[in-house]
Amino acid sequence: MQDRTGAGDSAATTPQEELEAYLARICLKDRAAFSALYDRTSAKLYAISLRVLNDRAEAEEALQEAYLRIWHRAELYRANGYSPMTWLITLTRNVAIDRRRKKKPMPAEGLDAAETTPDLGPGPEAQAAMNSEARALYGCLGELAPDRAEMVEKAYLQGWSYAELSAATGVKLNTVRTWLRRSLIQLKDCLSR
Repeated sequence: MQDRTGAGDSAATTPQEELEAYLARICLKDRAAFSALYDRTSAKLYAISLRVLNDRAEAEEALQEAYLRIWHRAELYRANGYSPMTWLITLTRNVAIDRRRKKKPMPAEGLDAAETTPDLGPGPEAQAAMNSEARALYGCLGELAPDRAEMVEKAYLQGWSYAELSAATGVKLNTVRTWLRRSLIQLKDCLSR
């Protein structure tokens, strides 16, 4: 039995194969496949977004942004044995986290601007400690191979996803994960000295 996306006989395919087929067709800008993917995954992805943002309107906007990214970046998903649902969840979670980070805290209701205390930031002692930690971190980054150090910076300081790193470097996704995990272990060992 053919579904409306041409993904194949739904009785003969696993849910993972079905989602992979949708993503492959979305790479070709197949709107029916995109609609079918949305129907199959939106409830789960909305729940992920809502859990991160704890605000229905924000979660809906994050979900919309996630599906825009899926439409434009479906080619970044590679059938590699990992669940396409894991890729979709990670992408949605990252969008929601980005939105949460961008959201500025609102001042408390009922307070004038004159009544709020300005944030002077960390004191001199805390700044010295942070500078020392930053120097130690960058010193340890210098002990990594240059390509690994750059990958760590992009992933953990600039917010690149593993898939984006893989696409930008041409390195397989699993290799990116392995390199980052090993690099973090090296950094931890270096920082503990």
